[in-house]
Amino acid sequence: MYPVLCKVRYELLWRMMLEDYRTGVILVGIARCIAMVLIWNELAKGDSQLCAVIVAVNSILQIALFTPVSLFYLQVVSRGKGIDVSAWTVAKSVLLFLGVPLGAGVLTRFTLRRGVGPKWYDTKFIPFIGPFALLGLLYTIFVMFAIQAHEIVNNIGEVARVVVPMILYFAITFTSSVLVTRHLKLPYPEIVTQSFTAASNNFELAIAVAVGAFGIDSHEALAATIGPLIEVPALLLLVYVTLFFRKWLSRA
Repeated sequence: MYPVLCKVRYELLWRMMLEDYRTGVILVGIARCIAMVLIWNELAKGDSQLCAVIVAVNSILQIALFTPVSLFYLQVVSRGKGIDVSAWTVAKSVLLFLGVPLGAGVLTRFTLRRGVGPKWYDTKFIPFIGPFALLGLLYTIFVMFAIQAHEIVNNIGEVARVVVPMILYFAITFTSSVLVTRHLKLPYPEIVTQSFTAASNNFELAIAVAVGAFGIDSHEALAATIGPLIEVPALLLLVYVTLFFRKWLSRA
């Protein structure tokens, strides 16, 4: 193996990720999760109250910081050529797909709980409206892949280059978060919440920004669309891994 590995042109590895696909991956990576993390946290028996607080903070921070952070990584760190993402394009997508639902959620909760009572809100309204999130996600993925199916088949090699860094990202981020929080001797529920929050991504926002900035048939949108297809099975697997090592983590 050593002679063969000496021949690898490592200095060129950074070019292996095409610029447009790299942009899509970056958009997925910087969008912090505010929805699915609640599901992963519940399945892994995490701290639901802490998770709700982190989600609320992430929602506010993304509205304020997603635009400058995305421009920093796309134009400064990535040094991509031909990338034209205006601050307003990104901000508009963030406000539309994150700010509006957040505002509507806050308004709905305070209005209905005061008008019809907390019991009806928790036992009737939440179970009724809950499945619509999954339906919306499935509809988004279906439409995107219906439009981009030919691109996936015709560019399977580039798609694989998108999958690999995403898998590495989820594995490294989650594992490092678990080790750090365990070293800090946090209780198991808090370890779970912190780790899944760190590893999860708001791929709905990433898709929205990619589509709004580059178009629905762009490679950037394709890369962002692949995000949920990797994140969902990867984090579901991590849920089972976390539960398997629950006793070890509880001895932190």
